[in-house]
Amino acid sequence: MSNSVANYKAAGSTMQSQSGNGANRQRAINTIQDRQPVKSSTDYSKSHVADLFGSNVFNRSTMRQLLPKAVYKAVVRCLDYNESLDPSLADVVANAMKDWAIARGATHYTHWFMPMTGSTAEKHDSFLVTTGDDGAILEFSGKTLIQGEPDASSFPSGGIRSTFEARGYTGWDATSPAFIMESINGKTLCIPTVFCSYSGHALDKKTPLLRSIDAVNKQGVRLLKLLGHQNVKRVSCTVGPEQEYFLVDESFHLLRPDLINCGRALFGARPPKGQEMEDHYWGSIRERVLSFMMDAESELYKLGVPVKTRHNEVAPAQFEVAPVFESSNIATDHNMVLMEVFGKTAQKHGFRCLFHEKPFSGVNGSGKHNNWSLADDSGNNLLEPGKTPSENTQFLVVLSAVIRCVNKYGALLRACIATAGNDHRLGANEAPPAIMSIYLGDKLLDVVNAIIHGRPLTPSASSTLQIGVSTLPELPRDDSDRNRTSPFAFTGNKFEFRAVGASQSIGWPNTVLNTMAAESLDYVCSKIESELKSSKDLNAAVQKVVKEVLTENERIIFNGDNYSKEWHEEAARRGLPNLRNTVEALPVLVSKEAMELFTRYQVLSEDELTSRYNVMLESYCKTINIEAQLTKTIGLTMILPAALDYQTKIATSIAQCKAAMPSLELAPQEKLLKEVAERINRLKLNLEHLDAISHEVDEGESDLLSHARFYQEKVIPAMNNTRATADELEMLVDDSMWPLPKFREMLYIY
Repeated sequence: MSNSVANYKAAGSTMQSQSGNGANRQRAINTIQDRQPVKSSTDYSKSHVADLFGSNVFNRSTMRQLLPKAVYKAVVRCLDYNESLDPSLADVVANAMKDWAIARGATHYTHWFMPMTGSTAEKHDSFLVTTGDDGAILEFSGKTLIQGEPDASSFPSGGIRSTFEARGYTGWDATSPAFIMESINGKTLCIPTVFCSYSGHALDKKTPLLRSIDAVNKQGVRLLKLLGHQNVKRVSCTVGPEQEYFLVDESFHLLRPDLINCGRALFGARPPKGQEMEDHYWGSIRERVLSFMMDAESELYKLGVPVKTRHNEVAPAQFEVAPVFESSNIATDHNMVLMEVFGKTAQKHGFRCLFHEKPFSGVNGSGKHNNWSLADDSGNNLLEPGKTPSENTQFLVVLSAVIRCVNKYGALLRACIATAGNDHRLGANEAPPAIMSIYLGDKLLDVVNAIIHGRPLTPSASSTLQIGVSTLPELPRDDSDRNRTSPFAFTGNKFEFRAVGASQSIGWPNTVLNTMAAESLDYVCSKIESELKSSKDLNAAVQKVVKEVLTENERIIFNGDNYSKEWHEEAARRGLPNLRNTVEALPVLVSKEAMELFTRYQVLSEDELTSRYNVMLESYCKTINIEAQLTKTIGLTMILPAALDYQTKIATSIAQCKAAMPSLELAPQEKLLKEVAERINRLKLNLEHLDAISHEVDEGESDLLSHARFYQEKVIPAMNNTRATADELEMLVDDSMWPLPKFREMLYIY
């Protein structure tokens, strides 16, 4: 038994016979104390990781074994070069996929897609087909593989169509392999698909992502051929999303209606010990947590998700998992699979996995660091500086294009990660602020400055670190330090977009980033081509264009502390937008500049972009409304009664003391009673105000932006005031009477 659990058990031993609100918390603690690590279903002494990896995926190696050679080659061309697959071959692929899935125990299949809800969706159909002789066969045709028809009426469309227009289509995404999801009683074949309306509008997050990948490919290939790489056939976007999350024991979770319904604690005083000791980050992983991690990883290995890193994060009870790089489409699918597997596996181990950006105030929230780069079909990373970045023409051209796109479309980049949850992190001293900027590191900044100002490059310092211990070798030094305050940081051979929220699908941020990059690559190519009309010297043309682009977009580069007040002032002088919250950021999506960008590269039509703006606004309003309703409910039915009971307890005690000892000075007790009573009054008034404000929303402006602004300016402050008073009461009310598990318990007892 851990010391913390033993202490809580001893301190709460007298509560076993009580029926007070706090008794539920004590029972939860006792339950947690009895939990043991759950053994993984995979025994690595018998199952080699390499053999396990991809075993539930209809991947290339599986297709190579099961498909005729000509069909396999056609599928590979589809995967590698985005060629369309001949529909006549679909029956062959479907039959092989069915036989493989059934042999592995699958009974059903589903078209697995990503509607604009932000999660995934699936409708399961059986392989079973009845025959006329009262028998049955197992069937799965190419037509069924290629296209499905789900009911689209209940998925958000953002105004693209009326609710009664129910028809929607799912279309097979052959570039992302099918996989088998296992459950306790069976297995299901999941086929990644796009999702569109009857009129052809994209209703999902995958379709625009695939279009943006095509846009980058077109402009990337154009650039590389312009620079002399005539054999290049494809340029792809690669992504490695680091996923942060919290684990809370389910016994605590079930006593918190706010965690159950909205994923974050709407009430809760800061714990006496938070993260200030810095002892959780990369600390030894507790056995029960490690058991969960290993079990989840074994499931992800089967699904071909290349998870690489696991560790404790900064906040107590917070952790991180990170994969290796993949194409952005597959990385997006895999991240959604990871979140689903983590959620299911956590419950198996008696945990609940929280992906909310800020489940607990007072400690760090969670992000999803989106490591992004570009690569050609030979595997060359276009953002790899090489030994001498000042002489690496290709790298500098691509770098200048990325710098330009973040400067030109920084507000759009900010808007794509704007959510109610992310508003709790962005701008705080724990996550990159809402001002978009680029960190390059000292060495690369020297290169950029030398190009801009036309001066020789200053020789760099030693490339090794002198440790000062004679028994240790010299360690190689990276080209730059890391800047954890930057929202968009260059980290060696990629850019890390750190502002993405932990609960978000990375599909939309990467769609925006890819489209921005495509426009900038297009611009740089056109400038170089224009220069070559008057001069046949490619190097001279490239140098001139790179210098112009870097000079024009220098303002976006900042290597300092993005949290500092000085940077906010400097950013304002530079003219960089500071979109502090979701309501300020989202209108950027329907700006003229954004419309022109997405329509020009055929990533989204004006209707499709407007629909996403509407869906994101509506999601924001619904989220805050749910939180407001929960705040009222928990405040009125749980916190207020507990506080009133405690007030009665104090008042009764004072009255009894006065009756028994009339001369006794009771000023301290009376002061305590007054403090509790004043806060109860304030809590009740705050709850009444919140209720009144909530009704005003329904009676106010009809347009979504006005609604969202009202939630931002009126409802959220009313919620915050209610919480502040309740949290003060938590610090006063008898611990045995407090109904909600406290932060000091949830963050440390597991």
